[in-house]
Amino acid sequence: MTFQATPGRTPQGLGPGAVSARFPNLVPAPGPAEANEEEDEEEEGPAEIHLCVLWNSGYLGIAYYDTSDSIVHFMPDAPDHESLKLLQRVVDEINPRSVVTSAKQDENMTRFLGKLASQEHREPKRPEIILLPSVDFGLEISKQRLLSGNYSFIPESMTATEKILFLSSIIPFDCLLTVRALGGLLKFLGRRRIGVELEDYNVSIPILGFKKFVLTHLVSIDQDTYSVLQIFKSEAHPSVYKVASGLKEGLSLFGILNRCRCKWGEKLLRLWFTRPTQDLGELNSRLDVIQFFLLPQNLDMAQMLHRLMSHIKNVPLILKRMKLSHTKVSDWQVLYKTVYSALGLRDACRSLPQSIQLFRDIAQEFSDDLHHIASLIGKVVDFEGSLAENRFTVLPNVDPEIDEKKRRLMGLPSFLTEVARKELENLDSRIPSCSVIYIPLIGFLLSIPRLPSMVEAGDFEIEGLDFMFLSEEKLHYRSARTKELDALLGDLHCEIRDQETLLMYQLQCQVLARAAVLTRVLDLASRLDALLALASAARDYGYSRPHYSPQLHGVRIHNGRHPLMELCARTFVPNSAECGGDKGRVKVVTGPNSSGKSIYLKQVGLITFMALVGSFVPAEEAEIGAVDAIFTRIHSCESISLGLSTFMIDLNQVAKAVNNATERSLVLIDEFGKGTNTVDGLALLAAVLRHWLVLGPMCPHIFVATNFLSLVQLQLLPQGPLVQYLTMETCEDGNDLIFFYQVCGGVANASYASHTAAQAGLPEKLIARGKEVSDLIRSGKPIKPVKELLKENQMQNCQTLVDKFLKLDLEDPSLDLDIFMSQEVLPAATTIL
Repeated sequence: MTFQATPGRTPQGLGPGAVSARFPNLVPAPGPAEANEEEDEEEEGPAEIHLCVLWNSGYLGIAYYDTSDSIVHFMPDAPDHESLKLLQRVVDEINPRSVVTSAKQDENMTRFLGKLASQEHREPKRPEIILLPSVDFGLEISKQRLLSGNYSFIPESMTATEKILFLSSIIPFDCLLTVRALGGLLKFLGRRRIGVELEDYNVSIPILGFKKFVLTHLVSIDQDTYSVLQIFKSEAHPSVYKVASGLKEGLSLFGILNRCRCKWGEKLLRLWFTRPTQDLGELNSRLDVIQFFLLPQNLDMAQMLHRLMSHIKNVPLILKRMKLSHTKVSDWQVLYKTVYSALGLRDACRSLPQSIQLFRDIAQEFSDDLHHIASLIGKVVDFEGSLAENRFTVLPNVDPEIDEKKRRLMGLPSFLTEVARKELENLDSRIPSCSVIYIPLIGFLLSIPRLPSMVEAGDFEIEGLDFMFLSEEKLHYRSARTKELDALLGDLHCEIRDQETLLMYQLQCQVLARAAVLTRVLDLASRLDALLALASAARDYGYSRPHYSPQLHGVRIHNGRHPLMELCARTFVPNSAECGGDKGRVKVVTGPNSSGKSIYLKQVGLITFMALVGSFVPAEEAEIGAVDAIFTRIHSCESISLGLSTFMIDLNQVAKAVNNATERSLVLIDEFGKGTNTVDGLALLAAVLRHWLVLGPMCPHIFVATNFLSLVQLQLLPQGPLVQYLTMETCEDGNDLIFFYQVCGGVANASYASHTAAQAGLPEKLIARGKEVSDLIRSGKPIKPVKELLKENQMQNCQTLVDKFLKLDLEDPSLDLDIFMSQEVLPAATTIL
């Protein structure tokens, strides 16, 4: 701090970076808009997941650490096949950055890890395989690691016995493989220093909780299906400022349903989309909340709750920073808003029907700990002062000692002005002015301007003053009075900072002791946010509630619509679909090109998928039976990195369905076999369908769209109740073909490729010739060249040959007529005659 006194002048501030005696607001406190911008800038780094897995005697033990929320997830010991299908499913779902396991493994795990490491095309990146000594996975040492860990969510007041009981209520210590996997994961995290690579070694890995996850009742859907049904669709971001992140959500099912206001609601909704479930209790609980908010009288409540959601911020990131003592000024403001918004959610949900589980959970589990946290932060943290000084500051009347020191610091301007005036009286008359400044960690100094006569270092010496340093043409000295000020006032600024930092640490401990309730707030708030988003979409798009019938083998959809196509088309014709029971399990859909066959197949798949994530669906009525998987062969997801032909990719997709589909699976196949010879493609399609039909009632639910009319005409499929033929209704009006986009029973008479070609803009001559050749092939007659085309070509060739004759110079001695006749005339004659 700098204070200056000159004869006849008012004291003024001096020097860059010096704080004036009147303490003006050098950095204005940001307003609400600026504060929001600062909050938006607090983005988390790219999340990484580190997976630890053990396989023994047909059982899996799995645990993984997610750096985005600093939580350890574990799956209780689960049986798995020797091919490790369950483990593959986990890896596909969480996309781990590294896979940790014991170096002592059997052949099945070794084969699995080798295959995983060889997948160069794996997105986003193949995981790193890490083998630790088997001793690191010992049962007793793993238990010891778990029980001796430093966890912020466990109150420090707990005794060792209470801590063991507390952890036993969270971690299944009777699942031996899971305990060993957890122990190995903690060993790996500690060795790699995940998240604290640059911290001191005594800083432990931040672990904010343990959570159980299970994969039972999940519906199997592969990445090809997600892609072709446009459930997710990533596009390059158009903003140059988003080049690093690179992608945004395009036109997709997730894109139109995601209306979440908080980041964690969006994250949960994406998780639901990647984990469609058969758990009817879970699905109906989601639908109950959506149905409640769709009632007209609850619209205002839904909008109010959705507004509160926008203040639910990244609590795990803040707790992680608190654990590492890296808390930022904006974190306290964000946490304060989050907690008060959570209290608003609690009060609102207490007025809602407690028969709905989610409302009851929020009303009960958003405990008074939240009010305690908000009250503490509100009474302690000086938000305006913290933002102005860019550090943690406390409000008045929190600590009397800090208040006293701040009062002394605030009273310094007038006092130091008087000190500077007295110092000036004792200085040489040639010195026009002086000031008393305060520099943290150095203390109080007397500052005078450098005189022209002060050239050499020896000229700086002044009797009674100790020269310290020269800076910006100012000489700084210690005097008897400044030494007395140092002894009397001390380093006030640093002392205040130290005491406020201590208060911040104590406040952090109070918050971390209640981290469990904050984590639960985030779980329930994100669930409410996701369901409010689905309710908003259902209201705008006119969706209806699906019903689940475990006894129904198949799906029944009345007047269903494609959720994306209906947004892009002026008018959309709804279609019904029913499979299973007496309606047959195999639906063969034929019809002209562009008549809507592919859209119909995707529509069935999307409506079924939406019902399995707990969303309302675009249909008047929908009844969904027990569906355990959705397989598709609709589009070829080509990639150079795969090194496979288009037809081979098609075969791989069908092979997945053939090898894995059960009687409860839904299989969608569109135009399979067109990538090879027509006869071979038809034979393969017929063989695949017959393979499933032989299974009888164990046959999957199959929708096949094809232009292979010979499949029906040659009766390549057995007749019976399992097969039903459908077609897209059309009508010929002269030379025009009118599409009704309506599914009806029967088989198409032709593909009407010529009509589609005309719509695509092909010349009429080409279309006419195509129809002529097609008719000749059907009648078994030989195909002859077009005479008019031949004559036209002959005349053109003749003209070309005549032009070459006219260009000959017969007087040229180098001309060889024999060569001209053999190379030009004779070859042209074959095309003319």
